[in-house]
Amino acid sequence: MSEAAELLELYEHAPLIELAALADAERRRRHPDGVVTYIVDRNINYTNVCVADCKFCAFYRRPKHAEGYVLSFEEIGRKIDEAKAIGAVQILMQGGHNPYIPFEWYLDLLRYIKQQHPIHIHGFSPSEVQFFARRFRMTVDQVVEALQGAGLDSIPGGGGEILVDRVRRLVAGKKALTAEWLEVMDSAHRHAMRTTSTMMYGLGETNAERIEHLIRLREQQARSGGFTAFICWPLQPEHTEMAGSPKTDAVTYLRTLAIARLALDNFDNLQVSWVTMGMKIGQIALRFGANDFGSLMMEESVVSAAGTTFQTTAEEMEHLIRGAGFTPVRRRQDYTLVQEAA
Repeated sequence: MSEAAELLELYEHAPLIELAALADAERRRRHPDGVVTYIVDRNINYTNVCVADCKFCAFYRRPKHAEGYVLSFEEIGRKIDEAKAIGAVQILMQGGHNPYIPFEWYLDLLRYIKQQHPIHIHGFSPSEVQFFARRFRMTVDQVVEALQGAGLDSIPGGGGEILVDRVRRLVAGKKALTAEWLEVMDSAHRHAMRTTSTMMYGLGETNAERIEHLIRLREQQARSGGFTAFICWPLQPEHTEMAGSPKTDAVTYLRTLAIARLALDNFDNLQVSWVTMGMKIGQIALRFGANDFGSLMMEESVVSAAGTTFQTTAEEMEHLIRGAGFTPVRRRQDYTLVQEAA
């Protein structure tokens, strides 16, 4: 039996508690100190104008739509200052595929942030980088070098969905395909930038395709080694073109997280997705392979546009981590610890 077949067998048939025990043992092996990390940051969606037309997105607006926007540099700076006032150590900055913004705008924005509101910038998902490359007739390496030179520090794993082209063509046909998404991550890692990786499941993929996604991430990590963490969550279909799709349940989430911990044997960190699953499942997930409670996520817009609106504070997050039997510690994007944390 191949490794993929073995993982699929576990994913589909292992008793839930047995799967949890295997994943929890792997978490303890990597993180024996009982620490669960989290980060204080702010999501800033610089524009919601997008031509990708992803069927699962309730956030985007087509060009010329009355609700479309592009934030000014000053507005972004104000949001950063508000975040820093509550202890934020980074911003997560993403937007749509907006054909009306020139490339120099992005570079000027990064320089402005670094000069006027210095903070770690975790921004521009692989699909955005691929969009820039096509729109401005550049190579991916050229885009990554330009963004990094202007101040970009790391790249988020957004737009990962399922890294199987059959699925991607079905739900996001205008966006980066599997090899293109991985190409951006490979380039970022070669330029000494760290990135996160993701999986959004429930898009009509098979369980075997979920396993294929995990194996592709592991293979990329073996090649380039720059992924800091993995995060998975289910489709939030409300208010999207996929509104009729069934929502997967909490057990499916926990099984998916646990099999990811077993499959991704060259990843140090797995994050909880309390933003989509809620706080109680977030706590339970810490016994299914996760060692990180993710982000405080001040101002989340994309998931909430689909009707899911879990929110928290740093104090509540630390309380939840302690309640699950762990010690909470704040971290930075690269998983170095913020020493003054509780």
